[in-house]
Amino acid sequence: MKGIDGKVALVTGAASGIGRSTALRFAEEGAKVAISDVQVDAGNQVVTEIEDAGGEAVFIEADVSKEVDVARLVDETVNTFGGLDFAHNNAGIEGKVGSMAEMELEDFQRVIDINLTGVFLSMKYEIPRLLERGGGAIVNTASVAGMTGGPNLSHYYAAKHGVIGLTRSAALEVATENVRVNAVCPGVIETPMIERFTQGDEDAKSGLLEDEPIGRLGKPEEIASAVVYLCSDDASFVTGHPMVVDGGYVVP
Repeated sequence: MKGIDGKVALVTGAASGIGRSTALRFAEEGAKVAISDVQVDAGNQVVTEIEDAGGEAVFIEADVSKEVDVARLVDETVNTFGGLDFAHNNAGIEGKVGSMAEMELEDFQRVIDINLTGVFLSMKYEIPRLLERGGGAIVNTASVAGMTGGPNLSHYYAAKHGVIGLTRSAALEVATENVRVNAVCPGVIETPMIERFTQGDEDAKSGLLEDEPIGRLGKPEEIASAVVYLCSDDASFVTGHPMVVDGGYVVP
């Protein structure tokens, strides 16, 4: 894709799933990649994969719900590679399943802190660095859950709706400064999160398939392609957009 080679990309939640695939795709396209996660061993493994393929990467441990961690993460990325051009704010958790009446505030707040506040904090520190480079692009991971509603995961749905709102607001704030901000809205993707959610239950997985018009679950690589496209020059007139990549999940 145009405009990726030689640039610097930061990916949060990059130790597995969508984040891992996005980091690998950025590296394939010639970007230097900062890998961030709370999973240290898995994060370092992604760095090794990139380096073994001839790319450049560094792992930086950070909890995106903590402002001091996010500020350090962005600073270390810039100090390591000399700047920042792209960011994929992807770190997130699914949280405990349960009705609103039964949910503990602590459980609700934890999902909001990571999935929503983490995106806010990331953009807060990334945008000034992108402006220093004369522009760049950010892609936030939202979800089809940010465009619909559903029972027993109110914290997750609320956070993902919020990510889309943050994305649109940020896009308008920097629209004239050569910084584009978009979101990607995955459907049901084959990731460790889905494995945790279904607890390996094949009937539960089959139930998820019933909601996918395309007849299969998505692959992390398919989301990664959308993220890197949104950062590339090929998407130079796209901003404030929640791009749905879901196999038709939200169509019916």
